[in-house]
Amino acid sequence: MKKLLIGLAVIIVLVIVAVIAAPALIPVETYKEQIAQAAREATGRELRIDGDLSVSIVPRLEVEVEDVAFANAPGAATSQMATLKAMRVQLEVLPLISGEVQVNRFVLVEPVINLEIDENGRGNWDFALAGMAAAAAQEAPKSAPAGGSGSDPMAMLQQIRLDDVRLVDGRVTFRDARSGESQEISDIQMTVSLPDMDSPVGAEGSLMWNGERLAINLGSENLRGLVAGARTPLRLALESRPVTVTFDGQVAPAGAPQLTGRVDLDVPSIRGLADWAGSPLEAGGTGLGPLKIAGQVAAGDGKVAFTEARISLDDINAQGDLSADTGGAKPVLVGRLDVDAINLNTYMPAPAGQPAQGEGTGATAPAPAPAGEQPQAAAGWSEEPILLDGLRAANVDFDLTVGAIQVQNVKIGRSALTTSLKDGLLVLDLTELALYGGAGKGQVTVDGRGGVPAVAKSFSLQGVQAQPLLTDAAGFDRLEGTGRIDLSITAQGRSQKAMVEALDGTGAVKFVDGAIRGINLAAMMRNVSTAFMDAGADQAQKTDFAELSGTFRIDRGILTNTDLLLLNPLLRVAGAGTADMPARTVNYRVEPKVVASLEGQGGTAGAKGLSVPVIIEGPWDNLSYRPDLESLVSDVVKDPEQALEGVKDTVEQIQKGGEGGLGGVLEGILGGGSETEGEGESGGGLIPDAGKALKKLFGN
Repeated sequence: MKKLLIGLAVIIVLVIVAVIAAPALIPVETYKEQIAQAAREATGRELRIDGDLSVSIVPRLEVEVEDVAFANAPGAATSQMATLKAMRVQLEVLPLISGEVQVNRFVLVEPVINLEIDENGRGNWDFALAGMAAAAAQEAPKSAPAGGSGSDPMAMLQQIRLDDVRLVDGRVTFRDARSGESQEISDIQMTVSLPDMDSPVGAEGSLMWNGERLAINLGSENLRGLVAGARTPLRLALESRPVTVTFDGQVAPAGAPQLTGRVDLDVPSIRGLADWAGSPLEAGGTGLGPLKIAGQVAAGDGKVAFTEARISLDDINAQGDLSADTGGAKPVLVGRLDVDAINLNTYMPAPAGQPAQGEGTGATAPAPAPAGEQPQAAAGWSEEPILLDGLRAANVDFDLTVGAIQVQNVKIGRSALTTSLKDGLLVLDLTELALYGGAGKGQVTVDGRGGVPAVAKSFSLQGVQAQPLLTDAAGFDRLEGTGRIDLSITAQGRSQKAMVEALDGTGAVKFVDGAIRGINLAAMMRNVSTAFMDAGADQAQKTDFAELSGTFRIDRGILTNTDLLLLNPLLRVAGAGTADMPARTVNYRVEPKVVASLEGQGGTAGAKGLSVPVIIEGPWDNLSYRPDLESLVSDVVKDPEQALEGVKDTVEQIQKGGEGGLGGVLEGILGGGSETEGEGESGGGLIPDAGKALKKLFGN
């Protein structure tokens, strides 16, 4: 027994001596060669250790290695896939016996990793012997007992303790030979702390990318629960000048990973973020500035739900619920959003010659041109490309309510939209639309499925105030009244200009109790020789009407109307002509007629009377008016009997006189009355005797 004990003691001493002496007795080059051989067998690449290598086992396992280089794939831009200036590892040995890992030090100094994709699309991380390694990995589990603890190495660990775990001055580069794209993350600093498995674990560090520093802070309350796959509290913060993202919630990594919690995103400028990410935005306008998003997120199994959302973009504030399913060929988005107000001008390029957003978009009249100069024509339509590629990125089913919308100068009140986007086709159903004192419904379709964007619109509006609507929509402030508008149009083109040139459609309008500003038809009728000579008439004159209606069609941007009808006591106005929208010009002819009737609404256009045609033409912002005297004379010559009959009917009504008769009304409009004693033709109004004047005009 004594000899046995002595023998055991000798063996133990020899083992201890061997453990202590082995690192000193075995040449360092032998270690290097064994490590290099293992790397070749696993990857097919060469691994070199050009610096010092030291190994000790007791009282703790310590390994220090310097100047390590791992070869890159053949043909790569750099010769080395990875380099490491130094690695220092210090691990307590005795705690390993009880299943406890205690790392006193694990430091990587200046690790550099170069990732590349060659012209054939193969990454340099695809090793030549990867297939062999995978086969070996598949064979390994067969030798392990089914369901044994060996199937899960983490199950063997009772405790992990990390003291000094750091990555110092790391760098990662990426290059894609197919596109020429290259990226670099530098100055990577990271520190990990873990007192034990049941204490909070934290990782803190930073890195530099595209000239900006990104700080990283990660923490979890319980590593043991996280490793076991249980639902565990998790905090993550990414902070930089272009973007800050924080998450505070829970994660369950077992099975299909689940994540729930609060997310906060703060972007001082979307354009700045895109520039930092290397994808500058080409969108026009001055918008896409500050963005803030906050809400509750639930993610897992390819689905993400974002509820209690609060979103602010530029001056837009919104709230709602969103969900996305990324499991299909393209994301599917479903949700609702309530927005306070949207000014779309912020995201649109200003038309050439127009003031930038914020410089004033009021409907004031343009300043008069200097004497001797013609006013400049209105600026042309924008040729800025319209890009709808983004419509094909996802499918959407979405409900949107907006308190107010502004598009250029057009202001829309509260609106409710049902949005459907499928494979590049966007359909907006306006179930509620408030527009300039009126209300209505409509539909807008935007087709981005093909190479040329296409738009279709249909609206039915009632109770709309004409003057503010037309002033804001087209800079046309000459029509007053309350009306109904029905419109159906289509257009396609690669720019605003191209769409206007391809515009097609039909429509109908009817306004009541209004006026046409800029021309006084009654004054014209009493003095056709001077009614168009007054330069200030377009600002001071107007013609009231009881009803104004008409229909129109649009063919390739040319609007044609043939049935304009204006009803006014004593006046009937018919009109026909065109508006060239691409050129922003008007060529229109109206025929105002003094008639023997006091009827306004409900009257007819065919009442007999005296007609003086008027030509309205020129650019939208500088219309001119002139009497068509040639046509007037031509009509009389062609059918003098019909012209005379109309005059006689009118004269008969005028001669009835009296305040309640047509003569009294006409006298008030024309500003004169019957010739009285002591008054010649120069006395009283412009035309002292309306009856005599009408007879004299036609020589009878």
